Amino acid sequence: MQGHFQTIDKMDVANKTVLVRADLNVPVDGKNVTDFTRIDRLKPTIDYLKDQNAKIVILSHFGRPKGARNEDYSLSFLSSILQERWGIDVSFASDCIGDEAKSAIADLSQGACLLLENVRFHHGEDANDAAFAQSLAALGDVFINDAFSAAHRAHASTTGITAYLPSAAGLLMERELNALQAALEKPKQPVMAIVGGAKISTKLSVLNNLIQKVDYLALGGGMANTFLHAKGYDVGGSLCEKDMKDEALNILKAADKAGCLILLPEDLICVQKLEPNAEKITIHCHENNVPSSYMAVDAGRQTIELLTRTMHDCETLLWNGPMGVFEVKPFDRATNELAKFAASRTKNKHLISVAGGGDTVAALENAGVINDFTYISTAGGAFLEWLEGKPLPGVQALMNP
Repeated sequence: MQGHFQTIDKMDVANKTVLVRADLNVPVDGKNVTDFTRIDRLKPTIDYLKDQNAKIVILSHFGRPKGARNEDYSLSFLSSILQERWGIDVSFASDCIGDEAKSAIADLSQGACLLLENVRFHHGEDANDAAFAQSLAALGDVFINDAFSAAHRAHASTTGITAYLPSAAGLLMERELNALQAALEKPKQPVMAIVGGAKISTKLSVLNNLIQKVDYLALGGGMANTFLHAKGYDVGGSLCEKDMKDEALNILKAADKAGCLILLPEDLICVQKLEPNAEKITIHCHENNVPSSYMAVDAGRQTIELLTRTMHDCETLLWNGPMGVFEVKPFDRATNELAKFAASRTKNKHLISVAGGGDTVAALENAGVINDFTYISTAGGAFLEWLEGKPLPGVQALMNP
């Protein structure tokens, strides 16, 4: 993400037809939206364009219809929901290209909004087909990408279209990119990262990138058990990828060379049966191994104190993944206490805190601090690929030449 991306405030959008790539792939139960976060975060861009008297035309995907029309993945149910959440007239067109879309745009009032049908109903979307991208571009005067969560996809509506229209980041995309740059590319130091979750096999690239960028890397959850195992500690019946021992040792060696201190749990909360309020014991890692009939489900008090002390001396925090099995109480304690400490330091202007990833968002919601971090990303795959240091096609397409 090196370089400067074009932003909406530098574009002439007044009275124009503006195509906005949004991510309306929202969680639903039937046709009832269960989380409005992605919809609500788009509102500032919608308000800005409305104030500029633009015709606002929304492009989005929903699910994976695999390049064919499938009514189970139609966006038609969303127009009334968007209208209610955004406070603007939102109509719907049953296709995203061609005469149907052109006619709906012609009928659209200035300052109103039109939602086009799922772009993934066309094979050309996923294939980043030039002809399909041109068909999309033919509908508008300006392209605004406000879907960071789809920025890791080189699709027609995220990258291909930028070859044919003046293009820029929307206010949500801009906010996300600024937050990520502040967290990892131009951070206030020292920098601490917390990475949790079940497996290191799914986050090898993330870990290898972070040890080159941060001063402290705290590991939790099942992946911490794998590192403890690699160092010769017996984790008993805990979740552990024993076949990843060599990879864990390589990361430890590379971190030492890079000057990054990896922080592993000093004590573990262990149970024989994972259930709410299960009988638990605390195992101190420097004194005892985890008994074979027990499994580690959370970090203990000593670990919490170690990580809060470390965080207290840091200027920037990057968080991806919980410290334990936060879904089963009270084994959300380490995650909750660290999250609340980070939130407090953020509110007091002592810390820039950026978090992301599906489990992370749920864990921070559980801790009651979802609004208290500097920024929480709802982008799953794009956030992880950014953590891996990979270029994101949807962002690269918006960079100034």
